[in-house]
Amino acid sequence: MQSRSPASRTGRPRSATADAAILAATREALVELGWSKLTLGDVATRAGVAKTTLYRRWAGKNELVVDAVAELFDALELPDRGSLAADIEGVVLQFATILALPEAKSGLMAVVAEATRDDALRERIRASVVDRQKRLVLEGRARAQARGELPAEPDPDSSARTVDLIFDMVAGAVVHRTLVSAEPADEEWVRGFTRVLLHGLSD
Repeated sequence: MQSRSPASRTGRPRSATADAAILAATREALVELGWSKLTLGDVATRAGVAKTTLYRRWAGKNELVVDAVAELFDALELPDRGSLAADIEGVVLQFATILALPEAKSGLMAVVAEATRDDALRERIRASVVDRQKRLVLEGRARAQARGELPAEPDPDSSARTVDLIFDMVAGAVVHRTLVSAEPADEEWVRGFTRVLLHGLSD
């Protein structure tokens, strides 16, 4: 069954306060109940809203959990530590810290598994998590170019491919390290990863 986006529905205007309460309640339920036992009814009770309020906003549990987890990643900021390497290390450490949260860990792995059978859900993950967080790559690259650490890339197609590649390398490595291998992405690992990212294996 294809997922439906709540953005296409009509009705009363959405309440930012209610949305925030619902997403926070979803993360709380993920920690206490786990993915399999989480229900929209339980989330509604925790958030203090009617169950119909959730269904006006989200088609089901999958979409709700994507948005609840995506909100965690919106807290990511690219620190200005004076160099591209230090900036990367700072944001990767933040990313790893978020991925280590029980609600992020269980929620992200569950919706990615569900997305293998649901194209619309996969697109929602891309839009809500991947595309939104590419802002960090764009900001970091622009800052490094202004410092003279990276060359300008005037061709927009080439520039977009570079952004995609950088994001995939960073996100893929950190997600695999923390969620698949279940190993810590500590400062030593992050320094080594950043060195390979910037200079390759031969340096």
